[in-house]
Amino acid sequence: MKSTIDQQSGVFPSVCSLDCPDQCGLLIHKESGKIVKIEGDPNHPVTQGAICNKVRHMTERIYDEKRLRYPLKRVGKKGDNQFERITWEEAIQTITSNWKSVIASEGAEAILPYSFYGNMGRIGTEGMGRRLFNRMGASRLIYSICEAAGTEGYGYTMGGSYGTDPEDTVHAKLFIMWGINAVSTNMHQVTIAEKARKNGAKIIVIDVHNNRTARWADWFIPILPGTDSALALGMMHILFDEGLVDEAFLQQYTTGYEKLREHVKQYSPEVVSSITGVPVEDILKLARMYGEITPAFIRIGNGPQHHDNGGMTIRTIACLPALTGQWLQQGGGAIKGNGGYLSLNKRALERPDLLKTSTRKINMNLLGQALLELDPPIRSLYVYNSNPAVVAPHANKVRDGMQREDLFTVVHDLFLTETASYADIVLPATSSFENMDLYSSYWHHYLQIQKPVIEPYEECKSNVDVFRLLAQAMGFDEQPFLDTDEDMIGQALDNPNNPPVQEITVQALMDHEFVKAKVKPLFPGKLRTPSGKIELYSEAMERKGYPPLPTYTSLVEDESLPFLFVPTANHNFLNSTFGNNEKHVKLEKTPKLHMNIADASRLGIDNGDAVRAFNERGSCELTAAVGEDVLPGVVLSQGLWSDAAKGKALVNSLTPDRVADMGEGATFFSGRVQVEKVNS
Repeated sequence: MKSTIDQQSGVFPSVCSLDCPDQCGLLIHKESGKIVKIEGDPNHPVTQGAICNKVRHMTERIYDEKRLRYPLKRVGKKGDNQFERITWEEAIQTITSNWKSVIASEGAEAILPYSFYGNMGRIGTEGMGRRLFNRMGASRLIYSICEAAGTEGYGYTMGGSYGTDPEDTVHAKLFIMWGINAVSTNMHQVTIAEKARKNGAKIIVIDVHNNRTARWADWFIPILPGTDSALALGMMHILFDEGLVDEAFLQQYTTGYEKLREHVKQYSPEVVSSITGVPVEDILKLARMYGEITPAFIRIGNGPQHHDNGGMTIRTIACLPALTGQWLQQGGGAIKGNGGYLSLNKRALERPDLLKTSTRKINMNLLGQALLELDPPIRSLYVYNSNPAVVAPHANKVRDGMQREDLFTVVHDLFLTETASYADIVLPATSSFENMDLYSSYWHHYLQIQKPVIEPYEECKSNVDVFRLLAQAMGFDEQPFLDTDEDMIGQALDNPNNPPVQEITVQALMDHEFVKAKVKPLFPGKLRTPSGKIELYSEAMERKGYPPLPTYTSLVEDESLPFLFVPTANHNFLNSTFGNNEKHVKLEKTPKLHMNIADASRLGIDNGDAVRAFNERGSCELTAAVGEDVLPGVVLSQGLWSDAAKGKALVNSLTPDRVADMGEGATFFSGRVQVEKVNS
């Protein structure tokens, strides 16, 4: 039988590669060797044939005339986008010659790989590249730009990234979407909730913005940014005070509940209202609904963790299902992330044993600082699966660092991104449909395999293939650099510490495209916390200097400016992906700054005016969206717009690069700005 790639026409199963919890099953339509249509796979048990516009229009991205076709080298100034075509042989020789020179003169730590999950394929993201840079002894990146703070905080309560099976949430009678614009970022959780709603379920959204999800809900509760933990503590106060807790569950499955009962007495509805901006009567109503309706499910979003207090915030919200015993109810409980259920053998995939000596670690949120201030300095930067000139905080500092003439930068991407404009060598990347890879959702419980559907575009190569070439040119001939893609997938699946994944074979995935891990409910059972229980009081946190009980702390005021600035996601981009594609830019129209009508009136700003948001880090220009979608004192933008599309809308020029309370996470949503009208 011919492989998928050899069949010129037909319909072929696939998987979405985007950094999204849904990780949809797809069907790819081919004619004469080209993709002509992408639709959802109705046979996928969770995503069931529904896909978002981002994926529906992916064909235009794959065949975009701006897509890179061959390697390039810079011939002008950094940032000027002046390049000329070179061969792959010249590109590999140029890169490795530079690296060998840097290693000889300053050591391999002067080389920094920078990547994230622009493609969620596990071997392309975590496989051959990690092996190469471990073998080289390069500086190591701390991958903390997205969910690090919340993952650590949730882990103190629940022992890891383990929550409710999303398929079970169809049985819930109360949904709380907390800090997640699920309509835009987790659409199939919305689909499941909608099925539950037809059976009487109520849907509550707690967020800083009256976004698409808030407008879909039965009840939207606006809240001041960074105060979510106070609201959760206020709910606990009422649950204990009014006898709405499950005492039997607390006694059997938690530690510290009596200490928590005393601790939350200080978080009265009046105190919490003064912190959060949520009216007292709404706090009472919310807590009573949560205490009385069962099963109750909380979908914890990424938003609340992107604050100075983000780790503690997620840790606090994660305590709520324990108070009412929701973990014993089918469809009850919570999801922050479910990646722990599908954890792979990272040691086999990344081969840290190839690293022969201790090397420095560099937080990806501090890239600008690292490029400009680190001693000894970074001399070479290799970027893949990411676009830090747009996505990293304190973006102007990042770009100043990339402007250094003594920094040798390589970028491997599908497009000449903003980061690529500063590169010395640019390498053309394949799309996910041109590679083999393994995909594991961080929401549902299915592993999926991607078989190549089309031939590599022009001269494009995958991450894995490029890293093999670089390893060969560096003289690294060990077996880990000879492993095939299929070998690495098998190694990743062979995880003795996670039997449900170890039971899934490469052949099973090749035969069935997706396979569900045989995950057991969390309760009755033991968690991976020190006590084996839900830790409402955490001695591990106490040893690390954190408050052992859930606690509200206010945000850092880095500047005395009037507005808290929240740059969140939009509907048609995914981080910077799609921000350079005309179809998606037209769908999203223009970058807006949402502000409350009271603030706008005071500043003489009308709806539709051009406005400038600024602070000591930078400025950007957007279009004012005036109304009541945010509370007074808050301004909010959506989307990471490319320089080409909207040149002055670099929202991360405003965001702080300090790190959160836990996990060295990002604090994108804790910066402050001033706003003024732009005179025409």
